[in-house]
Amino acid sequence: MKKPSLIVAAILAALATSAAIADTASSTFKVLITVTKACSVTAGAASNIDFGSVTSTATALSASSNISVTCSKSTPYNIGLQPSSTAATDTSGAGFMSPIVAGPDTIAYQLRSVSSTGPIWGNTATPTSVGNGVAGTGTGAAQSIPVFATVASANVTPGAYADTVTVQVNY
Repeated sequence: MKKPSLIVAAILAALATSAAIADTASSTFKVLITVTKACSVTAGAASNIDFGSVTSTATALSASSNISVTCSKSTPYNIGLQPSSTAATDTSGAGFMSPIVAGPDTIAYQLRSVSSTGPIWGNTATPTSVGNGVAGTGTGAAQSIPVFATVASANVTPGAYADTVTVQVNY
């Protein structure tokens, strides 16, 4: 009868020795990332505002197109537009189209937001102030922003006219 209790005692001693030898230690670490805000703008040929072919007697013309702005989720932004035909100090969004082939005339135009009769859209926007620009908040996806242009009169020498507008996204 002593044999089973010796066997039990030996097993218990082996387990106690194993438990005394095995031990654990632990610590922790973090997984980190810093996400910075970012914005991009897409304009290009798909965003051209084209009045098409009009007669030289045409007045009160309007046309529109869209630009695409993609900003990080919850990032506020302000968009300014600057015609290349005006000095950088002219922030009113008023420009003029010059003839593609040299000529004496230009066609004045005005950039606007919301509609063809909406507010003037110029280039006084900053990261903290919308100025005479357009404000938005990023969603992380592309947002389509309409741009309107108006021309009071096309009474100029017939031909093709153009200007380039710079889109500036401040965030």
